[in-house]
Amino acid sequence: MTALPNTKRVLVIQSLDPAGMAMLEARDDIEVVHCASLDEDDIASAATGVHAMTVRAARITRRIIEAAPDLLVVARHGVGYDSVDLDALNERRIPLCISIHSNMVSVAEQSMALLLALAKELAYYDPVTRTADWAGRYPVRGFDLAGKNLLIVGFGRTGSRVAKRALGFDMRVYACDPYVDDEVIRSHGATPVPDVTAVLGDMDAVAIHCMKTPETTGMFGAGQFRAMKSSAVIVNCARGGIIDEAALYEALTTGQIRSAGLDVLAAEPSPADHPLFGLDNVLFSPHIAGVTVESMRRMSTQAVDNVLRVFDGRPDPDCVVNRHVL
Repeated sequence: MTALPNTKRVLVIQSLDPAGMAMLEARDDIEVVHCASLDEDDIASAATGVHAMTVRAARITRRIIEAAPDLLVVARHGVGYDSVDLDALNERRIPLCISIHSNMVSVAEQSMALLLALAKELAYYDPVTRTADWAGRYPVRGFDLAGKNLLIVGFGRTGSRVAKRALGFDMRVYACDPYVDDEVIRSHGATPVPDVTAVLGDMDAVAIHCMKTPETTGMFGAGQFRAMKSSAVIVNCARGGIIDEAALYEALTTGQIRSAGLDVLAAEPSPADHPLFGLDNVLFSPHIAGVTVESMRRMSTQAVDNVLRVFDGRPDPDCVVNRHVL
């Protein structure tokens, strides 16, 4: 196809699922520029003259944004956006779009998987089963989720879906989110609570699903862990840094809480000598909760759809982080 005079250039940083690439290739008014590198210099060089960027793991700095004077939109291949300089985009009234419908089910399932694995002590029982001596089955370690109290911190698209799944396991679900109306929380079968720390002593499990902001950074620290039951477990599939990792280590090694399931860490990847890696009452996954075969396809197609909508003058406000620039 011959490009039209008003061709838009789209910088694809790291690869997209073929379904997303097909959407770009179907347009004769779009030229695709690829950049596989995560290096700031390489991205800034590739960004010259582009009108849009699709972003996965790369950090989009002010320098990169300034290297693209024709930039109209940045589209995240996912929902987190702390890796993008939002202030720099706001100054130029450039929308930052996220793939809000892409991975909420995937993350909710991972949260439940971690809760179940911690409750059933799967990390302990698997190696026991692989030996000729099953005496390690006793004393009994696992517990049921049914009848237990779960606090969900952050009750947006993902947290509300965790609630649905937890209710399916007959858990009693509580939720804390100052930005969600109490009636909305109740409509999902959960009980709203106004303060996290005040109810921790009654909770058997905590699942974190809030955004990482200055308000939530370090919100689970020494005081929160002291307030929890010694039998309680905590799961974080949101962002590293919401949990104070030094305080978590102290809580896990002194018996303040039972165990933790972490999909995210403050530094990713963390060095092999990270203190938490030496504990057998922590279960990890490498920031993969939102990454499944299905979610990768959804993230790819929605990231591209967000770009095309901006090009066509019909952005979806629900997908725009900085809606005031529209």
